[in-house]
Parts: sequence; structure tokens; C-alpha cells
Amino acid sequence: MVEYGIEEKPPTGQSIALGLQHYLTMIGSNIAVPLVLAGTMGMPADATARLVGTFFVVSGIATLAQTTIGNRYPLVQGASFAILAPALAIVGVIAASGGGWETMIVELQGAMIVAGALQILIGYLGLFGYLKRFLSPVVIAPIIALVGLALFDVPQITDPSTQSIWLFGLTLLLIIGFSQYLSDASRLFKLYPVLLGLASAWLIATVLSVTGVIPSDSSAFVDLSRATETSLLQPIVPLQWGMPQFTPAFIVGIFAGVVASMIESFGDYYAVARISGEKAPSAQRINHGLGMEGIGNVFAGLMGTGNGSTSYSENIGAIGITGVASRYVVQVGAVVMLIAGYLGFVGGLVTTIPSPIVGGLFLVMFAQIIGVGLSQLQYVDLNENRNVFIIGITLLSGLSIPSYVSNLAGDSGAAAIQAILTDVPVAGVVLGTELVAQTVFVVGTTGIAVGGVIGFLLDLTIPGTPEGRGLTAWEDLTEDDADFEAVQERYLSGETPKTGDD
Repeated sequence: MVEYGIEEKPPTGQSIALGLQHYLTMIGSNIAVPLVLAGTMGMPADATARLVGTFFVVSGIATLAQTTIGNRYPLVQGASFAILAPALAIVGVIAASGGGWETMIVELQGAMIVAGALQILIGYLGLFGYLKRFLSPVVIAPIIALVGLALFDVPQITDPSTQSIWLFGLTLLLIIGFSQYLSDASRLFKLYPVLLGLASAWLIATVLSVTGVIPSDSSAFVDLSRATETSLLQPIVPLQWGMPQFTPAFIVGIFAGVVASMIESFGDYYAVARISGEKAPSAQRINHGLGMEGIGNVFAGLMGTGNGSTSYSENIGAIGITGVASRYVVQVGAVVMLIAGYLGFVGGLVTTIPSPIVGGLFLVMFAQIIGVGLSQLQYVDLNENRNVFIIGITLLSGLSIPSYVSNLAGDSGAAAIQAILTDVPVAGVVLGTELVAQTVFVVGTTGIAVGGVIGFLLDLTIPGTPEGRGLTAWEDLTEDDADFEAVQERYLSGETPKTGDD
């Protein structure tokens, strides 16, 4: 049940708390990516703190842009794991040649700017919107499910070295308890289950850490010194690391990550529409969304994150748990995140959240996304063998092939793939190039990209009826291009968002 629809505007106090809740659901990822990058590049502590703040600023600006003049869905924008893989590969290449972190970050900046510019062209020229007419629920359902399934093995959930079973379980039980069992007992529990669950677990872990019950070497330990070791304000400006560098091979690698990110966002748009009680996105809305993500990526490159900006699945899960799909709430949260980026101690405080708490949060969010994806199958005739086959192979290939490619590449990454492709008879001369290898490695290790491509090709080539594929039912559930209005048109018409009291 949706408590607040996309156009509704809760009271300001509620909106601030709800917006903060949205950002807390994705804070683990938006901190994990810059910390992984900084650690791999060998950044000093002060530069690392500024990098984390830069991610916050980019996230805030990109979210405001997407929700205002992009696809206008209540989607938080943040760091991309799909782009992290090629970024780490680029860092490894530069490190092997003796380059330092200063060289690495400006190379990543340049590659991100060009890749983002290409995404702008793809989005606003309507390529993905054109492909939409060929996609049925047979493919979209497992693609959305893969958004959650592909993240089942994130370190916060599965890595024993960073896991504490009791704290992970406590966080999980608190969020499930507030959202599922106690939601009718209080409106507070209904609207803020994630915030209450996370804060309660965090507070308990903090008290036990301060009193010495939890040892300092435990993954459940809360190190409050992290919040006091950072500066009050930190300067975050465009080109803060220097002028970007543009290396063709690096650009192709990052662009491969951007393509994978676009496929993920494509699934996210359907998921957020479904979970918000809206019709499926039109081609026009998809084009605007992906084009705006491209603008966000160019902005991320100029600011120097070394990564990009993409739609976050975690906050879609939060909408499903809380029923709060208000665009205004996400925008308020974006402003909070933007301000937090310039306050060094805020980033330091957030990094004190133990990994097991983030893991418990992720498990609930990802499970919600999987359920939303599978719910699309209600429009498909599951008595037709071709549909069942395509759904199954899309899911399994999206999980198994990325694992195979990752194991095949090992620690060498794209270099190992390049060596394998070079040995391909006749075609090895072309396939064995660094550009091709980077692309195969990035796309091949992204579950939603692998599953989406395989499912799409099978659904197009295996004979099936529009009714059986769910296309007929979807015609009435998909908005027309005319239903999507640019924000300027809405303001010119004098229409204002509804409030929660309307």
C-alpha cells in the first residue's frame, strides 16, 4: 500500500526524516565505493575524506536533477558498482606503470566525462526508449529480480571477516518487526521502519562499544573517533584534483561500465513505477532518465569522484517497505546529502555504522526488489513453456555467467580476458584488443547485463503470442509518451504537488 504517492508532499518535518531514511538505505554503497577506490589508489586520509564528501555532493545534485527535470521518479542517484569494476582495472594498469593516485584520479575523471557524454546522446536520442517496445514482462520480471539477486553476495552480507551474526540478525529483526508486524500499531513504525531499525541497532552497538562489552577488534565495534578526526568543513569544487586526462582504452572501459549501469537503471525504472503504484514508464520517460544520468556522470567526472552516478535499487526497496514514494521526500533527502558532503564530521559519523548493520539493511532492501520483479509475472502466461524457459535461463545466466567470468579472470581482471580472446582462431586479432577485453570483462561480470541480453534475444526469437508474453496486458498498464511532462510544462500550467492533507 502506498502511503504517499509520487506527487504527494508530506509535512516538512516528516519529509526530512523520510528523506534521511532514503539516504541511509544507500549510505553503505555510497561510502563503500569511494573507500574502495581511495584504498586501492593509496589516497591519504584527508583526500579520502574529501572523496567521500564529493560522492555525497554529487549524489545530492544528481538526485535533484533527476527528480526535477529527468524522469521525475523518486529515485536516489549515487555511486555505481558497475563502473567501479573498470575503474579498479584502470587503477591497476596505472599502478603497474608506476603512476600515483594523483594520476589515477584525473584519468578516471577524463574517462567518466566522455562516457557520460556518450550516455547523454544515447538517452536523448532515444535508443533505450526504442528498445522498450520489444520488451515484455517475460524479460523485465527477471531483470528486476536480478537487480536484487545480483547483490546477494555483497561483503556486508556474506564476508565472515566483516560480519557479526548477532548484530546482523538484530538489525534484520528490527526492520522486519517495525515494517511487517508492528506497522499497524503506530504510524511511526509504518513510515520509519528502516530509520528506526538502523538507528536502534546502531545505538545498541554504540553503547556496548563504549562500555567495553564489544571489543575494539570486533566487526560490531563502533569507533566514534572516526567522527572527530575529520575537519568541520571540506572544500569540494570542480576539478579539485587537477585537469582530467583522456586515454581511449580507459574511456572504453568506463563506458562499458556505464552501459551496464544503464541496463540496471532500465530495470530500476520499471521497479520504482511498479512499487509506487504507477503505470510502467513510457519511452519518453526512460529516455529522459538515462539522459539525465549521463549528465550526472559528466558532473561526477568534473567533480572528481572517479566513479559515476546511477539509480539506486536500495531506495526502491525502501519505498516498498515504507510505502513512501513521494518525489518531494527524495528531494529533501538530496538537499540533506548535499549539505552533508561539505561537513566533514557527517561523513566521519556515518562511517561508524558497523558493516553488520549495513548488511542487515541490504538483505531487506534487496529482498523487496526481488519480490517486486517477480510480481510482474502475473501478466505472463506461465503455462507456456517458452515463457518459463526464458525466465529461468535469464535468472540463472545472470547469476552464473558473471561468477564464471570473474573466476576466469581472477586477480588479473580484463588482462586475463584479453589473453584468452587473443587465442580465438581468426577473430583473435580483433577480439584480443584491450578495448574489447575491457568491455567483455565489465559486461560479463554484471548480472543484469548478461541476463538482460540473453533474455531479450530469446524473447525476440522464440515464437510466442503477445497475449502469452504479457504485452497485451501491459499496453493498458504503460503510460503514453504524452503522460510524461517536462517539469517546465508542469510549472507553466500552474499545477502544484498535492500535500499529504489533500
